[in-house]
Amino acid sequence: QVQLVESGGGLVQEGGSSRLSCVASGLTFSDYSMSWYRQPPGKERELVARIGPTDGYISYADSVKGRFTISEDNAKTTVYLQMNRLKPEDTAVYYCNAVLASVYDYWGQGTQVTVSS
Repeated sequence: QVQLVESGGGLVQEGGSSRLSCVASGLTFSDYSMSWYRQPPGKERELVARIGPTDGYISYADSVKGRFTISEDNAKTTVYLQMNRLKPEDTAVYYCNAVLASVYDYWGQGTQVTVSS
């Protein structure tokens, strides 16, 4: 059974930092493209950052470039999202996602990040 368990959300002041973690189990972690998505209140879910499975290709949404960093530790089967210089508009539920060949697609339960101004 595949599980993605996020942690690290909470209340952060504007300009502050926070790190999210997502521990994956039940899958061959190194085969999967790992991503962070977020869903702000009343809005659609959007891609924040993605890291590829083999070459480590990384991409970011324009809104977080230069502020957020995605990384992974294959030995710990964990993907991280380091978030710096947080803004109120970063407030959202953040979800971890694992995808393999557009066939296998798994989601975590989400973790709330609230940025106060």
